[in-house]
Amino acid sequence: MAGVTVTLAEIRESPLSVDEVLSSVADARAGGTCVFVGTVRNHDAKGGAAGAAADQQTDKERVLELDYSAHPQAEEVTRALAERLAADGRTVRIAVVHRVGRLDIGDLAVVVAVSAEHRGAAFEVCRELIDELKATVPIWKHQRFADGSDEWVGLP
Repeated sequence: MAGVTVTLAEIRESPLSVDEVLSSVADARAGGTCVFVGTVRNHDAKGGAAGAAADQQTDKERVLELDYSAHPQAEEVTRALAERLAADGRTVRIAVVHRVGRLDIGDLAVVVAVSAEHRGAAFEVCRELIDELKATVPIWKHQRFADGSDEWVGLP
């Protein structure tokens, strides 16, 4: 498809905006747009019941805060991923922005948006983009728990 565009592929320290990402993929050719928003949650139930109510979480599961760190080439890897997905012709526009630095519970950590001529392609590529981003882009999460322990997630 001619005119496929990666509108955003960034790693940034400043707060993220769903509106910014969504508006960047708007296009008259697009019949469907899919957006994924990843937020910092208050728990990480390793081996426990996922999604347990706050009063059922142990202090080992209760996340107080976290920091995201990125390799200096993480933005380059992010752009290459978005451009590879854009090149297959299923989409009209693609945007992905991931935040680094200290984040609080409820903060936006990542926003991905994909517009396509048809909704099916928008859903498929959006899912591929977030899944591959989490699996391949060198971004690491350092979580601190209520019991005083901490954990790094995503290290090689």
